[in-house]
Amino acid sequence: MAVSVHSNGSATATFTKQDFASSQETRWCPGCGDYAVLASVQEFLPELGLPPEKIAFITGIGCAGRFAYYMNTYGMHGIHGRAPAIATGLAVARPDLSVWALGGDGDMLSIGGNHLIHALRRNMPIKILVLNNQVYGLTKGQTSPTSELGKVTKSTPFGSEDQPFNPLALALGAGASFVARTVDRDRSHVIEVLRAAAAHPGAAFVEIFQNCPIFNDEAYVLLTDKDTKDAHQIRLEHGQPIRFGAEAERGVVQRPDGSLAIVDVEDVGEQALLVHDAHCADPSRAFALAHLSKTVSEPTPIGVLRDIERPVHGEGGQAEIQAACEANGPRELQALLRAGATWTVN
Repeated sequence: MAVSVHSNGSATATFTKQDFASSQETRWCPGCGDYAVLASVQEFLPELGLPPEKIAFITGIGCAGRFAYYMNTYGMHGIHGRAPAIATGLAVARPDLSVWALGGDGDMLSIGGNHLIHALRRNMPIKILVLNNQVYGLTKGQTSPTSELGKVTKSTPFGSEDQPFNPLALALGAGASFVARTVDRDRSHVIEVLRAAAAHPGAAFVEIFQNCPIFNDEAYVLLTDKDTKDAHQIRLEHGQPIRFGAEAERGVVQRPDGSLAIVDVEDVGEQALLVHDAHCADPSRAFALAHLSKTVSEPTPIGVLRDIERPVHGEGGQAEIQAACEANGPRELQALLRAGATWTVN
């Protein structure tokens, strides 16, 4: 941390990536995408201008659960799937903190699924990062809720028959006010998405495609390899026509039935392309974008799909308490809270 002293005598603290890195040795498998995500998060956090003690990272069980140990912030390594629930309680009790919940696709979307959807439904003031490698990594490679159909693992030797979750569509269905996707190996894009999520006042859901080199290596190689990523990453920018490709030669249009299709720009003209509107209150277009690719072997949207304003859980109650304090003073408010059927436990 550096301290700048201004001409008027005031001082401003400036934080660096190192201020948010703990002394613990990071221990993931060589090549794990978690390393890249950790580095991006630590590089981004100084932008918040908050000291480490004003930030908390809550994790669940799984490879991503180690994240809390590597952050020089407040944190908790919770039990399986409960990161959104713990983060919810912390955000309610400590509205002064920047609260982040982080977990893998199995952790967040399986046993933690209900906690996730209700945190999003309530629009809790927390940021939720789901590291999706489409497999259970810590428990040695079983299928997860996002594993593709036909996936052969130790738990599905004849191929998975389960329809996978679409995390973005799930979040949108829960009423999430902020939904985004990024890729672990693209640090600048990860930071761009984290920046947008942090600026959002309510619940922010971010899916991060994350490579598991041991049990699901190169699952996202078409989105990350330098020779193929331009043709497979559909980068979304609010207010801009949706185009992609090495020379922006392909684009997305909306059909009369509301569904989306990928076209050659030369065939339809740029005026026919869909202009991305992340602030549209109707989630149907964001939902269509979430379903544009059936698998990650097809061109896949990344970036912010939805970013809208709606009431944040808890703001109304805090405003009422503040108003009561201002109108009656803290003593009268305490007397009111203790009036009626209350008792004292010695």
